[in-house]
Amino acid sequence: MGVYILISVLILITCVLLVLIVLVQNSKGGGLASNFQSSNQFMGVRKTADFLEKSTWTLAVILLVLSLFSVLVIPKNQGPVKTQESLMEKQIKNTKAQPAKDLQVPPSKK
Repeated sequence: MGVYILISVLILITCVLLVLIVLVQNSKGGGLASNFQSSNQFMGVRKTADFLEKSTWTLAVILLVLSLFSVLVIPKNQGPVKTQESLMEKQIKNTKAQPAKDLQVPPSKK
């Protein structure tokens, strides 16, 4: 169960990061890259856009892999699950196995 919770937290973190990266981007090449138009200091405009695109694809692949891996670590119930239907079936079996006490069969005459 601990691995499942760990994978779920990693999926949640990946989703939040993916949303933030997508919101920073602009579909027309603006977004965060537009802040660097006046000066090419650390990274250029094109390098910022490339970084954001690569990080988007990387996070999407990580999300896919974590989602597929989470299926393998879903905790499975080891004991029998008692549902309302199974309890009713058990009661029906008990009533069939026990003879009715209220009904008395008259003795047969021979």
